[in-house]
Amino acid sequence: MTVRERLEEREHRMLSDWATFSDASRGRVHPISPCDNRTCFERDRDRITHSKAFRRLSNKTQVFISPEGDHYRTRLTHTIEVSQIARTIGRALSLNEDLIEAIALGHDLGHAPLGHAGERALDEACPEGFRHNEQSLRVADRLERLNLTWEVRNGIVCHTGSASAATPEGRVIHYADRIAYINHDIDDAIRAGIISNEDIPDSLLRALGRTHGERIDKMVEAMIAFGEREHEIGMYEQDEKPMLALREFMFETVYRGRAATEEERARSMLRALYDYFYTHHDEMPPDYIAMILSGESPARVVCDYISSMTDRYSITTYRNLFIPRTWDK
Repeated sequence: MTVRERLEEREHRMLSDWATFSDASRGRVHPISPCDNRTCFERDRDRITHSKAFRRLSNKTQVFISPEGDHYRTRLTHTIEVSQIARTIGRALSLNEDLIEAIALGHDLGHAPLGHAGERALDEACPEGFRHNEQSLRVADRLERLNLTWEVRNGIVCHTGSASAATPEGRVIHYADRIAYINHDIDDAIRAGIISNEDIPDSLLRALGRTHGERIDKMVEAMIAFGEREHEIGMYEQDEKPMLALREFMFETVYRGRAATEEERARSMLRALYDYFYTHHDEMPPDYIAMILSGESPARVVCDYISSMTDRYSITTYRNLFIPRTWDK
């Protein structure tokens, strides 16, 4: 018996009957021989963490565009926090942690530079639209050819929006993503001096906790309690209502407030990059040019290129294209 087979056997002994089992995966678009030492979901996790798109997350904005200071979240640290929160929930409910981790690590692979301002800019510019969850799946399928399992792909594309993931592990990511960004964005907003803890309505502090850790614990505990009783992923209304109210508070005071002050500049910059490369295909890297020559939509390929950029690279590219240079002697 191989290591993988022993791990699959252990899943059936240890996991809940409503968990997703590795040996019951719907498989991959392009079938491959199984690995002797890893389950299919472990293999997906490793493919994601070794991808170029995953490494680029370290220089992509979470909320605050080009923040000064080493302690603000990036897309990479956000991704790690989502994974940690989701695995805590999954372990308590005896779900498949390997599947949870793979989806968590891959859920933002396709996010544009400069935070949600970048996503909105590409969505406005591209006739076909742009959604980061759909782009994350495109990165995995087309751009990096990771050939992930159906369950991981489904969890990635369904982590946000109205569609519900087919597996309980995928549905955990939907909540863990929200728990992570609400709480770490509060932490970053306080660090930036945009809000203080006293600005948060006292009713929400009483319901959810007065510190970063207390709030995360409260939300995670609510999900565990719901899952243990209902064998489903979610929260009871009395727990979810204050979480959603805290999210709305963040939209009113941070996302649509002070953090949005640079958004218009970011959107204008990425829109200019989109317009430029849409009319200058030959100035994109060879892999992107080849995709257009093979018949792919130029609009989609330009979105592929721009969304792959880090904050730093997009700003440098804009500067090189549109900002006059000084002459050196």
